[in-house]
Amino acid sequence: MANTPQAKKRIRRNDKRATINTARVSRIRGFVKKVEAALEGGNKADAATALAAAQPEMQRGIARGVLHKNTVARKISRLTKRVAALS
Repeated sequence: MANTPQAKKRIRRNDKRATINTARVSRIRGFVKKVEAALEGGNKADAATALAAAQPEMQRGIARGVLHKNTVARKISRLTKRVAALS
């Protein structure tokens, strides 16, 4: 258990940050699911639009430190290839 005031403050701060970061990752996951749903539907225009909306959100996840840059690069690459494969 935390004994010092600073340690108690860090626990409070970490709890708040964990809540915010969980919401951020969940939001990004929602954008990715929209792309995947459009891919399942087979509509290239919708999939491209959804991907264009998802990319900045994923990049923002890198900037905020909730996702690793290589993870995002891999996911964007795979989604882009899948959208391009639709015809």
